[in-house]
Amino acid sequence: MSATADKARYFLEQSVPELKELERKKIFTPTEITAIARKRSDFEHKVNARGSSPTDFAQYAEFEINVDQLRKKRVKRLGIRATIHNGQRRIFFVFDRGMRKFPGDLRLWMQAIEYARSQQARKKVTQMLTNLLRLHPSKAEIWIYAAQFALDENGDMTEARGYMQRGLRFCKNSKDLWLQNFRLEIAWIAKIHARRRILGVEKNAMKEEEIKVTGDDNMMMLPKLTAQDIAPESEQMDKVDVTALDNLEATPVLSGAIPIAILDAACKQLPGDVDFAFKFFEEASSSYNLPAIVTIRTHIDRVLQEMDAQAWQSCASRNISFDDHRFPSALREALANMNQGLARTKQREALKDWCRGYLEAWEQADMDPALLMVLQSKLQSLA
Repeated sequence: MSATADKARYFLEQSVPELKELERKKIFTPTEITAIARKRSDFEHKVNARGSSPTDFAQYAEFEINVDQLRKKRVKRLGIRATIHNGQRRIFFVFDRGMRKFPGDLRLWMQAIEYARSQQARKKVTQMLTNLLRLHPSKAEIWIYAAQFALDENGDMTEARGYMQRGLRFCKNSKDLWLQNFRLEIAWIAKIHARRRILGVEKNAMKEEEIKVTGDDNMMMLPKLTAQDIAPESEQMDKVDVTALDNLEATPVLSGAIPIAILDAACKQLPGDVDFAFKFFEEASSSYNLPAIVTIRTHIDRVLQEMDAQAWQSCASRNISFDDHRFPSALREALANMNQGLARTKQREALKDWCRGYLEAWEQADMDPALLMVLQSKLQSLA
């Protein structure tokens, strides 16, 4: 017990200069200083005791965060320029002690990382993520978090890909990691297209400069402005930039080659899992409207069609939605998929049974008579 008290006293003595400064600059009153010191003493004795837990360190860190937030507010209100002691350093010190004592507690690690992110301490976040991944390389969710941080906070896609690729070495069978890797690449494609639209080099961007009046007399559509309109550069530089950006369309990044490679590797690692493969299609279809999505969806179709009858059911059904305003064209595509599936699958009867049940459900819907006739004709051919 004396060892615990000695450790607690040692760490408390280190905070004495900070408390004296806070009292001297009248940031806290003497009564508040006493209360802070007493609370710290309680926490120090608790975390240094033999029966301490990660929750004790988490509560200690939360207390220090609250004290630091109050200190910042009072410093701002009193107009004090700066203080010698930094509360952030003490908070990280509490977290570091807890993570060294309980390296297996992920909640404590994530609490520390989230705090570092809130303080814009990116180097500290990277350092903690590196240490955490060394201790828990088989945790797919940590690799996903690290990759997302690299892209969102640092804007470094190369670093994000590195996290994903290293994570897949340790978590080859993690479906979530494969899907998140796929999603990350599609999000990056969308970001590149957004930049191209801002620069005015997107092929589908609006080129008309005139103001277009809509059907509503009180509304009008304004021309889209690009960075070139706001800050025009020399004509020669514009040509060079446009040419360089146009060449990006031929790269694997924008053509969808990287997401396709991820899909192929995932299906090779987890063969025969139709539901897993279909999740890639759902992710590609629901997130973004990009030129590369067509290529990616076509490839996923080919992968699904090589599996079994259940895959053909998915191919047929996914193109129809109850609230799809393009229902006729979607229905035509679905029926074409059914025909191809019936011609190629080895489980023809199973697929026919499913198709009949699916189309019979649509037959009861209130739809155009011409479309209803098409459905009835298809049902007769399946009888």
